[in-house]
Amino acid sequence: DFCPLYQQPGSDSAVSQYDKDDVEQIGLVKFDFLGLATLTILETAKEFIMARHPDQADFDFAKIPLDDAPTYRLLSEGKTVAVFQLESRGMQGMLRDAKPSVFEDIIALVALYRPGPMDLIPSFCARKHGKEEVTYPHPLMESVLKETYGIMVYQEQVMQVAQIVGGYSLGGADLLRRAMGKKKVEEMQHHRAIFAEGAAKNGISQQLADEIFDLMEKFAGYGFNKSHAAAYALLAYHTAWLKQHYTSEFFAGNMTIASDDTDKLKIFHDDAVGNFGITFSPPNVNEGQWRFIPTGDKTICYALGAVKGTGQGAIEAIVRERNENGPFKSFFDFCARVDRKLVNKRVVEALIKAGAFDTLEPHRAGLLASVGLAFEFADNLAANADQGGLFDFGDSHAASTQEPELVLTDPWTVKEQLSLEKTAIGFFLTGHLFDEAEAEVRRFAKQRIADLQDSREPQVVTGIISELRIINGSRGRVAIFKLDDKSDTIEAVANQDTLDANKDMLKDDELVIIQGKVQNDRFSGGLRLNVQQVMGLAAARCRFARFVRLVSKDQRLPLAEVLREHPPKVVAAPQPDLPDLMQGLPVRVVVERSTPELSARGELDLGERSKVYPSDAALARIKELMPNAQAQVVYGEG
Repeated sequence: DFCPLYQQPGSDSAVSQYDKDDVEQIGLVKFDFLGLATLTILETAKEFIMARHPDQADFDFAKIPLDDAPTYRLLSEGKTVAVFQLESRGMQGMLRDAKPSVFEDIIALVALYRPGPMDLIPSFCARKHGKEEVTYPHPLMESVLKETYGIMVYQEQVMQVAQIVGGYSLGGADLLRRAMGKKKVEEMQHHRAIFAEGAAKNGISQQLADEIFDLMEKFAGYGFNKSHAAAYALLAYHTAWLKQHYTSEFFAGNMTIASDDTDKLKIFHDDAVGNFGITFSPPNVNEGQWRFIPTGDKTICYALGAVKGTGQGAIEAIVRERNENGPFKSFFDFCARVDRKLVNKRVVEALIKAGAFDTLEPHRAGLLASVGLAFEFADNLAANADQGGLFDFGDSHAASTQEPELVLTDPWTVKEQLSLEKTAIGFFLTGHLFDEAEAEVRRFAKQRIADLQDSREPQVVTGIISELRIINGSRGRVAIFKLDDKSDTIEAVANQDTLDANKDMLKDDELVIIQGKVQNDRFSGGLRLNVQQVMGLAAARCRFARFVRLVSKDQRLPLAEVLREHPPKVVAAPQPDLPDLMQGLPVRVVVERSTPELSARGELDLGERSKVYPSDAALARIKELMPNAQAQVVYGEG
């Protein structure tokens, strides 16, 4: 009747062919609908709460009291990762400064944290905590501005001031607010006269009326709609309350909704583990579901659906088979029972890398090598299901049903296993690549990343590289990456010379020791590491350790073989006129001899010609040739 419509082929819903402004102009009503994942997260968490707590069968967020002290404490501490509207680093800092204590504070902070009104936040915090006097341009304005400590925050306050001071009706005040927001000069001059006239009836001078009008005009330009801010604040409060009182349900709900976003999962996982003591059980084909499931107040079963390369149909088929016919007894039992049209080899390989079969068989390398064999066994089992063997006699020990052995293969190293786990999950769940080296590198890189501070002096920092990217800068190529030592991460930047000199070491999942300057990063608000020198662990041993110690213990030490295979490394001098450097560590041997009458112990330094390059490969070779030599890299006093 009012505007032309359009219907997408195959759709049964109509779309107006006028845009949003013209739709309003012809008299139709326009609604804005905002879809929020937060509502789904709260609903998912509610399901978890009702399932795990029988006494909460009628749980309802609407019944939550808005004066819960532990929730305000959580907000005041800035522990708001995944809390709606309050999760950014800037918001966390603002909450720590403001220390909200009533619901109205949350409404105001949600409204203020935007370009423009953000400048008022320090004054808001200072007034709230009595460090700055709360003042009002006129006593009549106190009733309107008291809850925001004399600061005009909301559009509704602009309208109320126009009503109380300038004698406007609320309808007229809304027209004034609109005119102020659109900055229409002629309209503003007209309203200024009306406002001054109304103010005069309240005994307010022309000068003060103009000052108040200017103040209103300034705030109307970026004032927030209070009813909008209150709705946001209520969701923020509900998510914060949930995080405080039902922590595992909160994280399970958030991680379920974000299960295809690895970066978010890592942030939620680290917050849950580091700040709230949550333990995640790894993906498990005998326990896991498509979703993250809270299994206790502080425990969550990792979602099978969050394993990359699986898919909802495959996971639901696994869960359905397990529910109908009981837990899987072995890897081969799993492959024989699941629907292999849905659960294909790619899905099984992803689950192996994620550790989902660890409770059935911890040898992940053997499982991965046996996927083809397991599918072949499953196909043979299905083909022979209706054929009885001559000697079967119902005892199920015939060759057709006997499970084969896993394919023989070497187990993965810790690095291989964790790297493949990271490809399947997106981050390290059951361990960290830094674990293997942490005890040793802390001998010379003592400061954790979490404890670093801005410093003019070069510092030695260590960790695992991740998210490496190479960009073309104004002065050549630049490497930007994150350095992670489990305590925290820091962004590191290496220029082209450093990048070219260390391209073998600067790659994802590599342990590096870096000397560089830690400085404030104005862009991110955090710290940044400007890389000056990069070392691998072997080179760091050469620089910071004193020697390699071996114990003879009456055994033969075929050291010549190791020294021949792993001689000192020649490193080009930093300047052409200087001699090349030799990187290596001297070897010392502890000699022990004993007889019934006498025992003796001495330590021999084998001298400069018996230096070894102390790589992991060299230490592994020593262990292989001299299993009882107790090879040890000695630092400090040793």
